Amino acid sequence: MNIDSLTIRMAHSDDTPALHRLAEVDSTVPLHGNVMLAELDGSCLAAISLESGEVNANPFKPTAAIVSHLHMRRYQIMRQGGDVAPARSLLRRLALVPTR
Repeated sequence: MNIDSLTIRMAHSDDTPALHRLAEVDSTVPLHGNVMLAELDGSCLAAISLESGEVNANPFKPTAAIVSHLHMRRYQIMRQGGDVAPARSLLRRLALVPTR
């Protein structure tokens, strides 16, 4: 599989049937909300929810590298918005607060 021609993009309402097919093949529930998907030659091979990080991927294709790309891209997008690891960030700030 040549991932040089991989397309990663945000899903649109037109992609709902493809996301449902992907979930069916993966034996999971379809992702909803803000979803980023990975396409190769026009075929949706994997998708990730921006909110939860949940992934649907075609188990019959070698998608490990594609899922890794999706995780990395989600991290980059969330980091730009300041939403990466809010709980960890909060814990770090609370650890710096002196106790009495």
